[in-house]
Amino acid sequence: MYEFNYHRPASLDAAASALSGAGEGKLVAGGMTLIPTLKQRLAQPSDLIDLSAVADLKGIFEDGGGIVIGAMTTHAEVAGDATVRAKIPALADLAEGIGDVQVRNRGTIGGSIANADPAADYPGGLVGLGATVRTNKREIAADDFFTGMFETALAEDEIVTAVAFPVPDKAAYVKFANPASRYAVVGVMVSQGTAGVRVAVTGAGPSVFRVAEMESALASNFSAAAIESISVPADGLNSDIHASAEYRAHLVGVMARRATAAAG
Repeated sequence: MYEFNYHRPASLDAAASALSGAGEGKLVAGGMTLIPTLKQRLAQPSDLIDLSAVADLKGIFEDGGGIVIGAMTTHAEVAGDATVRAKIPALADLAEGIGDVQVRNRGTIGGSIANADPAADYPGGLVGLGATVRTNKREIAADDFFTGMFETALAEDEIVTAVAFPVPDKAAYVKFANPASRYAVVGVMVSQGTAGVRVAVTGAGPSVFRVAEMESALASNFSAAAIESISVPADGLNSDIHASAEYRAHLVGVMARRATAAAG
């Protein structure tokens, strides 16, 4: 690692102040991506601001008929929370399938979405459920939050504080996981609620995306059969040692049908 200044603020205001006062500051949540990056000397921040002592960023509670999850809430806490399991079991299932036990007990929802890894599960969960990201400055619809590979709508001095999820009538998340990392080669969240039907895909492209044709078909007939003939073009999808773009395009249809059947 390169040398850096370490801060562990106890409040959100103190964290924001430390971040704005740093020359090249980085926030640390669970550190699942940042710490390995630092160890390999692929990043050289002037300051690290550790959010682990900011109590206001942790916890899960109901609000206005939905569920709000603090940014520093771990994947294991989301997976095991009784309210999440009762109201949005698809979200609990998604969290339970992230990485391994160590990752689930250190990684956080805020850190995951701020990192915006193209193979991460939470982007599909947020967009597929129509969530809203809350920061110390504003609220951002999930559809507008993820802007590209490892890119979000966050400003450099903006901190994710929580994610608000509406409770769907039905939903399910299914992924084809990399057997080693458990990252999503392709993952699909399908939901139906007051805002209609949503089909969000993660892992397949540079960033999470929705499949409008599937959403329209499921709005008329919420069944796996309704999207049997709908395919996603391979153009622009990820292609690497784990799967070609063509195979990922095929998996989108398979995972979408499985998620629809599970939700129905």
